This record gives sequence, structure tokens and C-alpha cells, in this order.
Amino acid sequence: MNTKRILSRREMLSQCSTGFGMMALNGLMANRALAGTTGKPHFKPRAKHVILCYMSGGASHLDTFDPKPKLKELHGKPMPVKVLRTQFNNNGNVMASPFEFKQHGQSGMPVSSLFPHVAQSVDELAVIRSLTSKVNEHAQGNYAFHTGLPFMGSPAAGAWMTYGLGTENENLPGFVVLQAGGAKVPHGGVGLFSNGYLPAENQGSIIVGDKPAAVRNIQPQEADRVQRSRLDFIKNLDGDFVKRIGGNNDVEAAVRNYETAYRMQAAVPELCDISNETEATKKMYGMDSSNGVTAAYGHQALLARRLVESGVRFVELSCLPEKMGGGQAPNPWDQHGNLKNGHENMARQVDQPIGGLLKDLKSRDLLKDTLVIWAGEFGRTPFSQGTNGRDHNPYGYSVWLAGGGVKGGTIHGATDEFGYHATENKCDVYDLWATVLHLMGLDHEELSYRYGGRDLRLTDVHGNVIREVIA
Repeated sequence: MNTKRILSRREMLSQCSTGFGMMALNGLMANRALAGTTGKPHFKPRAKHVILCYMSGGASHLDTFDPKPKLKELHGKPMPVKVLRTQFNNNGNVMASPFEFKQHGQSGMPVSSLFPHVAQSVDELAVIRSLTSKVNEHAQGNYAFHTGLPFMGSPAAGAWMTYGLGTENENLPGFVVLQAGGAKVPHGGVGLFSNGYLPAENQGSIIVGDKPAAVRNIQPQEADRVQRSRLDFIKNLDGDFVKRIGGNNDVEAAVRNYETAYRMQAAVPELCDISNETEATKKMYGMDSSNGVTAAYGHQALLARRLVESGVRFVELSCLPEKMGGGQAPNPWDQHGNLKNGHENMARQVDQPIGGLLKDLKSRDLLKDTLVIWAGEFGRTPFSQGTNGRDHNPYGYSVWLAGGGVKGGTIHGATDEFGYHATENKCDVYDLWATVLHLMGLDHEELSYRYGGRDLRLTDVHGNVIREVIA
């Protein structure tokens, strides 16, 4: 290939960046199996899709799914055990939960008054009360949860899912991050949804469900026949180039991204058009709420159901910032002060939508194939920060799973009587993702990618499947 032709081709590719072309940079997923994988599970899966409800900022396990009567007994007194260094160290005395816990369902699982709607589906939940994190800072914690490592550059769990299994819908990406109502990316930025060293089509694509242009840069700027002709031209050029050099994952991924972005021009607006959903369904998700953030998060949750119904592999929902007691915009569950009002606001935002999602999935017979995850980057301390907040606590906190082969009505692991440290069946994010991959039919030790001279994986050199939560 001569230099003149290379430069001309580059100019042509640059001109194609308007409209569908720029989506190549967003790493969208095509329908084919990925290079180095079969696009098939290692064994029979229990789940086909994942919906991650990520509570950015660190929701307090002590005020949600892990009641501690001892805190009520010792409220206002100094902690009777050693207090380790926290993120900000302005620590006070023991702080009881301001919320009441009640038992729900046939399982009798205790749930805080913050989550009356989720509590109605408590027999679908497997609550893990003994998750730990190695970091206690938001950005690092977010990366550790999403990628297994506390720094940017590694693939997100959603990228690994699409890498291992592909997508069931050639018109949509396999990994989608939903936003609505001004929801923010958690601390750490869009690198939390990165493909890392995996092929580019595995990167998460952000869809803003309540905007006319739900995805940037895919609005057509020219006639369909012109786009199609341009795509075919690029495909032929790149195809010839790949043949001559004996294959190139990056170039092949770019071609697939162009094609996916082209098809998304029609698929995304159709997906985001919820006019055919019944008013009863919208109400179940809280979309009729006078609280705008509830309605916006409900919009995301409804779109999540529509996405998995359409074959999308991995969907993540995004929390909205709250003005009062809601932490900073990227981590709205982060109440170092005014925890009661802050957690009330955040629970009001997500409880009804998530409760509606669980009910809707089950009524449509989708819950058995869809794994729903509720989690944040860490928990909160049993003692106060200042007078009425809680600092970060990575030593033991709660997450839950539902659907997708999970043993509902189950509590796994425990923290001590203060909710400070995990003491029973201690586990970490590697164990969590090993379990999720297992439910998706993937062996976490076999799902790897050769990079930098190593066979890398989501669980690194760690991880054990938490079999006690599997039905």
C-alpha cells in the first residue's frame, strides 16, 4: 500500500466521523462471537442477562439489609472495639440506625423501612452480608467493584460478559449503561464501563433514555443509501487490509462498530419509545411519581427490562444526584452527614423502580433468565461521622442478587454485632463476579484474554463461586 492511498483513506475515515462513524470510538457490540472466544457458555447457564443497580456512594448496610440491635443498645456511647482509620477520621460514638427493620415474606428476611417495595420481593433475594473491599475511596472503590482492580485500564464486568457470550441482538450493544433525569457517572468516570484491553466492541454504551437523542453521534446526517454505500466502502477497504496483514482485532472491531452504530439509528429510538407500555406498568415503576427522581430512575428500570427483553447482555442503571443529604453528584449515597434524610431521599428514588422491576420481570417470566444485582462500592461505619453521618466502611457490607438461578430468601455471611467487620463467610468482589459468571454459564478461571504476556481475567488470580446462594 503506498503512502498517498493511506493518507487518502485516513481523510475519508475522518470525514465519516459525523453521524454513525464516531460510534466506533464508543466500542459498541456486534452480534458475532468475539475474537478468541466461541461466543458460547462453558456450561449450561442459569441466567442470560444481568441488570446491575449500582448504588454509587456506598449505601449503608446497617440501614438497609443488615440490622444490628447492638447499635441501639450502645447508641451515643464510644465504640467498645478498636476503630480503624477511616476516610476522613472525624469519628464519633456508636450510631443506631434511624430506620426500623421488619421481617418480610415467607423467609422472614429483615429489611429496613427504607425499602417497602423491594421488601415485597424479598423471597427472590439472596443477601450477601459479608462482602469486603480492599479500598475505601470512591473512585478506587468503583473501579475495584466494576473491574476487579482499583485503577483504570481494565475491562468492566459488563465488557467481560459480552466478550465471553456475545449479544443476542445485532442491532444493539451487548453492554449498556442507562441514564435519565440527569443521572451521573460514578466517581472514576466512563472508564468504569471500559473494554480495557478487550476488543473495542465490548465497551459499555451510555443510553440517556429520556432524551430525544438517547445516544450521541448516531443521528443520521445523510440519506440511508449514502451511509450504506460509505459503510460498504469502508468494510471492503478494511477487509482487504486485514487479509493482507493476517488479521487485526482493532480494525475488525471498528468495522463491527460502524455496522452496529448504523443499525442503532433505528433500534435505539424504538427501544426508548415507551408509549406502548401500559399506564399500570409505568405506575408500577414509579413513573407517575410526583418525585421527579423516582420517575427518572423508574424510566431507567423500565428500559432495563426492555433491553434484556431485546437480548442485551449486561445493563447498568445510574443513580441521580440529590440536593439534600445526598452526597456529591457522582456518589449520591455518600452521607457523611445528615444520613437519615440522605438515605431517605435515595431510597425514595430507587425503591419503587427496583421493586417494580423485580415484579415485572417475574410476571413476564424473565426473572429466571435475568440476574439482578444491587450493590455499591462499600458500606458505612457503625459509629457516626460528626453527629449524624457515617464514614466509609470496606470491612463488611451487604449486596444482594435476585433471579437468574439465585436461591431466593437467602442470607449469606454475617458481620459482627456492630456491623463493622465481616466475620462469617467473608468474601470479596472476585467471589461475587465468579458467582455471577458461573450463573451466566462461564467459568471465571477459563474466561481469559492474553495481554501483556499474561492470561488476564475479571477475577485476576482470585475468586470462588459462592455456591450457597445458587438454587
